[in-house]
Amino acid sequence: MVTSILDTDLYKLSQQLAVCKLFPRDEVRYQFFNRGHHKFPVGFGLALRAEIEKFNSIHLSEDECLFLRDRVYFFDPVYFDFLSGYRFNPNEVFIEQQGEDLKITITGPWYRTILWEVPLMATISELYYSMTGKRMPNRYESPEAHVAQENINTIKLTGFRNLRVKIAEFGTRRRFSYDVQNELLNAMNDYRDVFVGTSNVHFAMVYGWTPIGTQAHEWFQFHAAKYGYRMANQIAMENWVRVYNGNLGIVLPDTFTTDVFLRTFDTKYAKLFDGGRQDSGDPIAWTNKWTEHYRKLRIDPSTKSYIYSDGIKSLDTVATIHQHYVNTVCNGHYDRARDSFGIGTWLTNDVGPAPLNIVIKMTAVKMNGEWVQTVKLSDHEGKNTGDPRTIQLCKEILGLESKFFTLTYSIE
Repeated sequence: MVTSILDTDLYKLSQQLAVCKLFPRDEVRYQFFNRGHHKFPVGFGLALRAEIEKFNSIHLSEDECLFLRDRVYFFDPVYFDFLSGYRFNPNEVFIEQQGEDLKITITGPWYRTILWEVPLMATISELYYSMTGKRMPNRYESPEAHVAQENINTIKLTGFRNLRVKIAEFGTRRRFSYDVQNELLNAMNDYRDVFVGTSNVHFAMVYGWTPIGTQAHEWFQFHAAKYGYRMANQIAMENWVRVYNGNLGIVLPDTFTTDVFLRTFDTKYAKLFDGGRQDSGDPIAWTNKWTEHYRKLRIDPSTKSYIYSDGIKSLDTVATIHQHYVNTVCNGHYDRARDSFGIGTWLTNDVGPAPLNIVIKMTAVKMNGEWVQTVKLSDHEGKNTGDPRTIQLCKEILGLESKFFTLTYSIE
């Protein structure tokens, strides 16, 4: 289970710093979405509440603070002091279980509640496997099973090496357990020629790496609620640059579809940001679209970073995307490749039992005492979240009425 405040992804810390600087008074609401329609055993909610209560004792240690100051040097010094005094407030998390259905909402100041998502999801995942009796074939059960799991990791990592691709580990939220993620990252130590790092700040500290991260969808969702859908992407990028001044330069374009994002991703922003992350939709189509846009702006796309992080589940998928990227962006020159793959569940939860398909998303922002619903459209209709009326309004404002979006997860 989670015992360190750094057992989270860098993007949550980076978002928290930005919120502290620019939006310290805003309140938000998050909601848990059970995309896979998993059945949670009776008593799960009570057990989860007991785990959440333990979060109050988690705090930043002196060694962790020194690590952040050294490796995440672009964070403001005052933020390290703030994080040293930060404590999770379990009262911000509301849990309701009816039968096998689990409902969770998180409400409170944005600068505080923003840290709940990753450790809470990791806790839900690990607790689920424990309470349902699903076992992982690891060293605690038999030496043979441990060797088998090591072989699985070796096959994947060797495959990445043979493909000559760069990979990063993004799997904290849906890991099978802390131990499985730890074993995986330990194995990656021998593949530093292809492994560029992990988004998990705690494990980056354990293994002496620099944590890596990008933006989050909630950054753009919030800006849409506060400033309107037409200006959301532009103001969100502008505010990001205000805070980080060129650091953390990978942009996330699909909160309201990549097509809409590119309308405001002009020469200024295309040059300010180091590249983009594909997190939904067709990676081949996204590569073509992203590349064409750079060339239209007279920017060499091979000088920009392309990160693919949407549901990578096989070496064949990686090979197909990488080959298309090299041919399309680098004109077949492998030595110019700047693509990488952020891989989550397939690395940290490939031990037998089916992984959970769960997310926690921002669903509302409090404006002048009233709750304003937020939405996420995505490049894939299966990842949309939001109130049906708000989604329809967003589509109309952004001129997306002709596109087909299916509302899969609604706000209650």
